[in-house]
Amino acid sequence: MEKTDFGKDFNWGVATSSFQIEGSNHVDGKIDSIWDVFTKTKGKIRNGDQANDACNHYELWKEDFKLLKKLGVDSYRFSISWPRVVGQDLKTKNQKGIDFYKKQINELLELEITPFLTLNHWDIPQAFFEKGGWVNRDCINYFLEYANFLSNEYGDIVKNWITHNEPWVISHLGYSLGTHAPGIKSFSDYIKVNHHLLISHGLSIPIIRENSKKSEVGIVLNLTPGYPESSSPEDKEETLIFNQFFNEWFLDPLYKKKYPKEVMDHWIKKGDFPANTDFIKENDFDIIATETDFLGINYYSRAILKSSDTDNNKYPIENISGSKTKFDWEVFPDGLEKLLLDVNEHCNPKKIYITENGCSYDYEIDSKNQINDIKRIEYLESHLLACKRAINKGVPLKGYFHWSFMDNFEWAEGYYHRFGLVHIDFQTFERLPKLSYEWYRNFLIKL
Repeated sequence: MEKTDFGKDFNWGVATSSFQIEGSNHVDGKIDSIWDVFTKTKGKIRNGDQANDACNHYELWKEDFKLLKKLGVDSYRFSISWPRVVGQDLKTKNQKGIDFYKKQINELLELEITPFLTLNHWDIPQAFFEKGGWVNRDCINYFLEYANFLSNEYGDIVKNWITHNEPWVISHLGYSLGTHAPGIKSFSDYIKVNHHLLISHGLSIPIIRENSKKSEVGIVLNLTPGYPESSSPEDKEETLIFNQFFNEWFLDPLYKKKYPKEVMDHWIKKGDFPANTDFIKENDFDIIATETDFLGINYYSRAILKSSDTDNNKYPIENISGSKTKFDWEVFPDGLEKLLLDVNEHCNPKKIYITENGCSYDYEIDSKNQINDIKRIEYLESHLLACKRAINKGVPLKGYFHWSFMDNFEWAEGYYHRFGLVHIDFQTFERLPKLSYEWYRNFLIKL
């Protein structure tokens, strides 16, 4: 496998998000995000970890960008912290925050690295949440104002825009399970948040395009393909519901102007789906399905579904989990290839980017101050091979962004998991490239 196998116009990058790396959460006018509040709630974050400093990227970003350049990537996916660029009224601009990102973007361009900018990577302002947030349809206008002024500020220097990162996580973990900020447990709120996120995505696209000429706009979905444990009808039914809940609940409105029927019927039968669907307005699906320039896919693993009603004496187990990462996610690169083929057939997007793909493993720093994270290299190589196979079968895959550039604050997991190509000492903020960094670098700069 060579870099050239992927074509000359393929984007090679790494990804980060603002809250996970920046720190400096209460300097230069930054207001609270829902994650600032959530992390201070006892019992919400593993080991009571805090993100006040994270990787101290707010102070050390120039050092980090030198590592980016040395790595050999031509693209960098990162997010804007909405609470860093607005005031408590969500309308006043915080110039210090705006200038911070403008300096970063200009530096990336100087380094010949293309910025891919995400507007919402979960850390929305607490003030937005207190006004009703994603549950309140009227609050969509605050997001549109944010998209408008940001695309005005950076429209001439950023040409790749992402509206939302992983709306499934925002809605399900944040509003149904309550394991992520803002920590709500309400299925009806979860359904509304789903819908309003997609509405805000569709409405923001023409705004961004008007302010940022010749730009491309897309959305990022975390997709986890389900596989039945056996060939039993019950396992197949479980898998159908899972795939519609996890994947098609977002893909179908974006590309087919509808929500998938079977999972909706399943929820109605259970009494979970809201009886009042007034939050779905006429023409909403036309708005949601506003044509995008690309679809971003975050892929980490698959799910194997088993029904409690399956008789495995009659239907022997066919899909068995293989090796697992520290997150207990199965390493299954074939799932990425099949996912890309299925999404291409189901949705026919103009182009696809793998906007996140990576793994968490424990490791040690040896006597030579080296980190030999062989398992991450194997994971990376196997998933790049899956991408290559999908491209050879006609999938319009145009980029790959490894998650993550550096170890970071992994949301509710705190600092327990390390996904980075670069090791971070969270006490001293020392940066130490791992062997996987060198592997990726050698792959990218090999002549």
